[in-house]
Amino acid sequence: MTSSAVVSSKPRVFPAHPLRAAIGMALFLALLWVVEAVDQFVFGGSLDQDGIVARQVDGLDGILWAPLLHVGWEHLIANSVPFFVLGFLVLAGGLGQFIAVTALVWLLGGFLTWLTGYGVTVGASGVIFGWLAFLLFRGVFARSAKHIALAVVLLLVYGGVLWGVLPGTPGVSWQAHLFGALAGVLAARLVAAADRRARPGSPPTGPVSPSPIGP
Repeated sequence: MTSSAVVSSKPRVFPAHPLRAAIGMALFLALLWVVEAVDQFVFGGSLDQDGIVARQVDGLDGILWAPLLHVGWEHLIANSVPFFVLGFLVLAGGLGQFIAVTALVWLLGGFLTWLTGYGVTVGASGVIFGWLAFLLFRGVFARSAKHIALAVVLLLVYGGVLWGVLPGTPGVSWQAHLFGALAGVLAARLVAAADRRARPGSPPTGPVSPSPIGP
């Protein structure tokens, strides 16, 4: 994905329409709860096997489903608040940018997890780590004081979870956390570049051809 594929936006810390953004994230989160309810009460938890199956060709499609699946209610409950809060903040860039950033984190992070992970990986944690990394680094790349201030607050609230990018906790896919976060950093870099190009008065970024001299 190139920087032109990421929708540029007028930099904001909070969504322009916070109620609309909150409702959108509530619906997105509700989808996760509905999927878990169907998995638990209809399929007896067997849908979890449709997650990312590491290095198995027939497990590649799990990249699409893994963030929607959770290993029980406790797993989903643990992810619900950061999923809502961080997704709400990512929506500050508008719906188009939210979709582009989420798609990059979801697909790239998922593919690298498939490539390097083990067993079956499910859960929205990779997306959550991607959103968190995006919010932490966007201010740095954009040189935006207000976004850096937001990053400081997020570090104070969620900084402890960043240890999840390191191996050590049995049964936890640190690969999904790490590669989701790295995809979030890439998304922040691309968004900052797109914003700079869209800014009035920004110099062209492509090759410059010499102007022809008169006859």
